[in-house]
Amino acid sequence: MSTGLLDPPTQSRPLDPPPHRGRRRWVNAAMTTVLGLVMAATIAVLLWVLGYVAAQGLKYLGPEFLTQTPPGNPSDPGGGFVNGIIGSFITVGIATVVSVPLGVAAAVHIVEYGGPMARYASFLTDVLVGVPTIVTGAFVYALWVVFFGFSGIAGGIALALVMLPLVIRATAEILRLVPTELREVSLALGITRARTITSVVLPSAISGIITGVMLAVARAMGETAPLLLTVLGNDLFVEFNPTQRMSTLSLQIFGNAITGFHAAQARAWAGALTLIAIVLIFTITARLLARRSSIGKGRSA
Repeated sequence: MSTGLLDPPTQSRPLDPPPHRGRRRWVNAAMTTVLGLVMAATIAVLLWVLGYVAAQGLKYLGPEFLTQTPPGNPSDPGGGFVNGIIGSFITVGIATVVSVPLGVAAAVHIVEYGGPMARYASFLTDVLVGVPTIVTGAFVYALWVVFFGFSGIAGGIALALVMLPLVIRATAEILRLVPTELREVSLALGITRARTITSVVLPSAISGIITGVMLAVARAMGETAPLLLTVLGNDLFVEFNPTQRMSTLSLQIFGNAITGFHAAQARAWAGALTLIAIVLIFTITARLLARRSSIGKGRSA
């Protein structure tokens, strides 16, 4: 018979763990380990490539490389890729001027207006992303080069077609992140949709749009295949006129790398390191602009 206060305290038994908790923990630990190994392998390969290019390129890279053109004989040492660097900036600049207004306008129509035309534009954007760049170069060759000849303008048009779907996608995604309340408040004040887009939506997303444009520029800077059929190259002198043939950094890297001369291959390594540095600058700039984005700050908050 129990007396209440004289009974010894009852020890509580621990709750039995769910039957699948141990298995879930094991699977979680295993997948975390696998993902960590994959990430480490990816970073290791990237560092190995960058380190190898830097080690080879620094042997030749110097002030003369950024101020001189290649020698007339590819087997001769010395010279540089200044004409290719200038040509790359000219062709990519033309591509940016062409693709950015069209890409932003298409993204605004897709996100803000919708409708059948927007669905077709979105579908064509997805198709254009998957088109090989050499096909883009052949397309521009057939429609432009055949009639007007090789030129920096032709190369800029080809690179614009490469950049266009990237700009559309990046701009559309950042526009979707703009809070709907901003649009509703503007429309409630009697402001037209077009004025709302230009005065409220686009300014709110400008940093993200610039980030997408920078990444598209970095992609176009390293393209070679479409330029083979449009710009053709010019290693003799620096060309500032976009209506003429001109060289680009990617074309010079390709042309010097496939030769059997050690001096030319050394210039190709230095050019590759220069191209990586330019792309890295664009990427870092894009990341800094993304941090300043008001939308990004709102999401992180």
